Amino acid sequence: QVQLVESGGDLVQPGGSLRLSCAASRSIFSVNAVGWYRQAPGKQRELVATIASGGSTNYADSVKGRFTISRDNARNTVYLQMNSLKPEDTAVYYCNTIPRVPWGQGTQVTVSS
Repeated sequence: QVQLVESGGDLVQPGGSLRLSCAASRSIFSVNAVGWYRQAPGKQRELVATIASGGSTNYADSVKGRFTISRDNARNTVYLQMNSLKPEDTAVYYCNTIPRVPWGQGTQVTVSS
């Protein structure tokens, strides 16, 4: 079965930037929509950005204008560029296709001074 591996999380100061990557073990991103999700401590996992197979994107209001989702089908990788980070962006970030496959381990993003 396909495996998803997220990476790129780190500790960053407010206002900083990070780029997250999500690599799939086989080519699935070119034919499926893909979403980035996040889960903060004590909260439910939420969808923050999606990219359709055709390339159209959508964002949660909380990240609109700050985050950008993109996809490299040749590398079986999806990215999340995060700018102007805020403490409330602190969470474990996951990617998944729509419809979903087994979740990866996620990558921790911590925004703190």
